[in-house]
Amino acid sequence: MTTTEQVRAKLRECYDPELPCNIVDLGLVYGVALDGERATVTMTLTARTCPLARQITAQVRQKLLELPGISEAEVELVFDPPWDESRISDEGRRQLRLR
Repeated sequence: MTTTEQVRAKLRECYDPELPCNIVDLGLVYGVALDGERATVTMTLTARTCPLARQITAQVRQKLLELPGISEAEVELVFDPPWDESRISDEGRRQLRLR
């Protein structure tokens, strides 16, 4: 059975096309829920009007479906709370050279 840690590790393969950092370390992933073979990721984007929203959420779905035991994937896009730079992990700050 897939764990939330495995999901987060897989999501580190998803990048915001405009930034050299994965969506987990950018702080875009707010939550991961697993229910049998169904994975749900609650996430946001760096901007509400992001023109790449479909591309990013499609990439997340694809990565979820690559995990063993996951046959259904859902991405819930939320904007509350809004994203800001304080959500970037230490690793993300290193990748973005914000340190």
